[in-house]
Amino acid sequence: MALPAALLSRVEDAGLNASAPPAQWWIDGWLVRTLPGKARRARCVNALMPGVLPLDERLAAAEAACARTGVPLIFRITPFTQPADLPTALRARGFAPVDPTLVLVAPDRAATPPPAVPAGLHLEPLDGEAFAEAVGALRGSPPEHRRSHALRLAHSPAPYRGLALRRADDGLVLACGQVATEPPFAGLYDVFTHAEARNQGLARLLCEHLLSLGASLGGTTAYLQVDAGNGPALAVYRRLGFVDGYGYEYLERPAG
Repeated sequence: MALPAALLSRVEDAGLNASAPPAQWWIDGWLVRTLPGKARRARCVNALMPGVLPLDERLAAAEAACARTGVPLIFRITPFTQPADLPTALRARGFAPVDPTLVLVAPDRAATPPPAVPAGLHLEPLDGEAFAEAVGALRGSPPEHRRSHALRLAHSPAPYRGLALRRADDGLVLACGQVATEPPFAGLYDVFTHAEARNQGLARLLCEHLLSLGASLGGTTAYLQVDAGNGPALAVYRRLGFVDGYGYEYLERPAG
């Protein structure tokens, strides 16, 4: 089903708020984020207004802002990017697309009791620093990426709540994820399953608990961002009632 444009615009706003890094810059209608780390959404340019400066002048100013923290100049291109022909102009200057992503939305989710956690597992709430360490360990992220993640969570204007599914006998984290709430929106972030625990329904179980938590805090419209090529994750989310909202990609200069 096609979702209303006004709803998708508000979902985009909620996603921008939830991913806000500690420092960002406005440059002639561009929101320039420069936090080093793995997450492109915290180190990219969101072109939100047409602006008045010539494009090459804006590019130089944005690149200088990125250089101050050592991150590359990357643009996040969405249906809301302004002006609409900016992607064409960037491609003509050597920028290439990476990371096609889908934004999925589940409107009007009621707060319902989530399913019971299976025997031998327990659900544990995690604060931002502990969550960044847990998901970083699952991903094999270097320490500096984990610190950057924890810093972003600590400064987000939309509060995050993390959950981990641990194995009772050895404490191993089998799955973890977060929900960021900005009523009436609840965003799922960083859902990750241990390699040895996949295809056991744990991601869906964890998401149901996160969605229930978000709904209890006023987030009755859920959203998430997922790699457009991640078939297993898309299947889980569609079974949870999510439908396609819109897509986006990043444009960056190829290495070298």
